[in-house]
Amino acid sequence: MQQLNEPTSTAFLLTALGVLMGGAALFSRAAGRFGVPVALLFIFLGILGGSEGIGGIAFENYGFTFRLGTVALVFILFDGGLNTPLASVREGIKPAGVLATLGVIGTAAATGVAARLFGFEWKQALLLGAIVSSTDAAAVFAVLRGSGLHLKRRVGVTLELESGLNDPMAVILTMSVTGMLLSGEPLGWGLLLEAAVQMVVGAAMGVGFGYAGRLLLKRVHLAAGGLYPVLTLALAFLAFGVPSLFYGSGFLAVYIAAMLIGDVSLPYRSGLLRVHDALAWLAQVCMFLMLGLLVSPSKLAEVAWVGAGMGLVLAFIARPLVVFLCLLPFRFPWRETLYVGWVGLRGAVPIILATFPVLAQAPGAFPIFNVVFFIVVVNALVPGSTVPWLTRRLGLVSLAPPPPPASLELTSMHHLDGELVPFYIAPASAVAGATIAELPLPGSAVVTLIVRGKELVPAKGATQLLPGDHVYIFCKPAELAEVHLLLGQQMDE
Repeated sequence: MQQLNEPTSTAFLLTALGVLMGGAALFSRAAGRFGVPVALLFIFLGILGGSEGIGGIAFENYGFTFRLGTVALVFILFDGGLNTPLASVREGIKPAGVLATLGVIGTAAATGVAARLFGFEWKQALLLGAIVSSTDAAAVFAVLRGSGLHLKRRVGVTLELESGLNDPMAVILTMSVTGMLLSGEPLGWGLLLEAAVQMVVGAAMGVGFGYAGRLLLKRVHLAAGGLYPVLTLALAFLAFGVPSLFYGSGFLAVYIAAMLIGDVSLPYRSGLLRVHDALAWLAQVCMFLMLGLLVSPSKLAEVAWVGAGMGLVLAFIARPLVVFLCLLPFRFPWRETLYVGWVGLRGAVPIILATFPVLAQAPGAFPIFNVVFFIVVVNALVPGSTVPWLTRRLGLVSLAPPPPPASLELTSMHHLDGELVPFYIAPASAVAGATIAELPLPGSAVVTLIVRGKELVPAKGATQLLPGDHVYIFCKPAELAEVHLLLGQQMDE
């Protein structure tokens, strides 16, 4: 009888997951049209499928949530690192580094004080502050890249780097305060030493795995293109696992390794990026669905006003105040400081961290988990839904040209002596209005295709280049600089 029940329960589980994940994907666009953050949709569907919803799924496995959440965060950070240009790191690393360390500590302290005023004991208040102290890479990447807006470079780089770098400090604070709750011993200066060791070891090993990954992907020739994402996933898991075994920050190592790997020419690059983007979205969907499944609406009512109040305090007071103090030495304009302070989104990371005290059976862990739920919801609803509006209102939309509506790429398992590069024809461009035959292209460089709105225009000698066109040029690497001088800025696909 047991053998008959197992396939049935597996089928039911897969059916439920299919309904939840499919519904989340299908309704995400409609939610965006009404200004509802996608994260809230995932959470709501999880609640509907939970033990007190129409799905009736009794899910209370915090250990599984913690492990799956860790894997999900590896996916998210690796995808974020692959899409972070290494050249931009120099521009934003100093302010982002301060926000990722002192900013996390300051946010944890300020939120802890607020939690104490809301009635928590000091130790539980500090634990709650530590759990929600870091911004979430998945939420920040999704909002900034999914809004369709191009943010001014310095602000965008600072936000993305901060969200990718600040997880280690939040993890260290959460585990240390949880240990304090269990042992009764106060926090000491050893916490700062532990944080420094984890970050140094994580950064060093992240650099090592990044350069090793570069070399491996350049030298190895796999039997099929579909094996390259398998190899990059293996690199992501190793970049997290090995530093963690040596008391380093695996999260920091993953992000740094991905930045180094993504900064060079990769086989099947566009395909690789699409695979990792899909995995990051899958990870984010799973985490928010599990949060919805874990919470019980009947128990949430007990902490509703505290959770909502804490979420508003974090969004309107704690985060903006700490960001203002951290960015003061860097002379950010007030508009940019206000924006960075507002777009401190919380998401999957607090969910993962909130499960740790529950697994450790720390006093007050379950009420804290429920409060974290409200903080994530309020954070997604208040700052999250206003990001596109605020970006325009503060004049922080970049004037960079739009990405091409269609992409053309060369795919090969071997290194090719040539590149296919898209360029945008701006109205003020010197070649706007010229025909392809009139272009003084160097050497073997040639126009291969023109993307004009939703139309693909064949590249013929008499074809005229119009403002707004995206032009694909094939050229040798040595000729790329000269093509840049002629056509202007290269586009990011």
